[in-house]
Amino acid sequence: MPRAIAINVAANTNLPGVRGPVYPDGTFVYVPIPERKPTLPVATVPTYADLDPPVELPSDAMDRPVHLDPEFATYPYCESYTYGDDHAVKAGPLSTLDPGDWLLFYATLDFHGEYDEAEPYLSPDWGVYLIGAFEVAFAVTGEEYETLSTVDRERFANNAHVKRDPFDAKVLVAGTPNSRLFDRVVPLSSPAAGADANELVTRLSNDSGRGPWWRRRLWFDDDATATLLDLLDSRAFDDFFG
Repeated sequence: MPRAIAINVAANTNLPGVRGPVYPDGTFVYVPIPERKPTLPVATVPTYADLDPPVELPSDAMDRPVHLDPEFATYPYCESYTYGDDHAVKAGPLSTLDPGDWLLFYATLDFHGEYDEAEPYLSPDWGVYLIGAFEVAFAVTGEEYETLSTVDRERFANNAHVKRDPFDAKVLVAGTPNSRLFDRVVPLSSPAAGADANELVTRLSNDSGRGPWWRRRLWFDDDATATLLDLLDSRAFDDFFG
């Protein structure tokens, strides 16, 4: 049975200073963080102006290149499903993911629109939401990446960490074609407040939901992962949350 790990990604109030939007029907826009390190001269790295996200960015941000990671094949300037990380605290657990496990991505998003028209699981201010998922094809450490076959290395050619100069990934994860950027969010916070974890966190994951849980990685064992995957497919939130 597969396991799952969920990690925080995407724009936030620190980088670049705004969160991505979520709308009354649960649709959203994935806005990446800015790229903060040098990239290879030959690398093509889009800017915020290229992506033109529907948020008011700081005036000096539009021409900044973005750190487009995770990479979703259906998103502009992306080619495949890849994720890289240069932080050892996350790289260790992620490198243990096996084929068929799941890597889930969540983001803090600001509500945009008329709240009286909103889905009941949305917070009126900001909330924490799953925005995408990889079914893991394989995961490798940075050292293992250097020994991959040309074909396997090519899968990561468009990943933001591979484009950095120097290459700095401590882990790289490739997703199968079953991976996806969601059409609509899946809530991890309660409708009352973004800081309040719902039962997907407190009941299914290893996390207590206390403190800034939305900055931590969340672990789901095989039973919890099966429940979570069913919920992602059915979106039967009323049945789960009661």
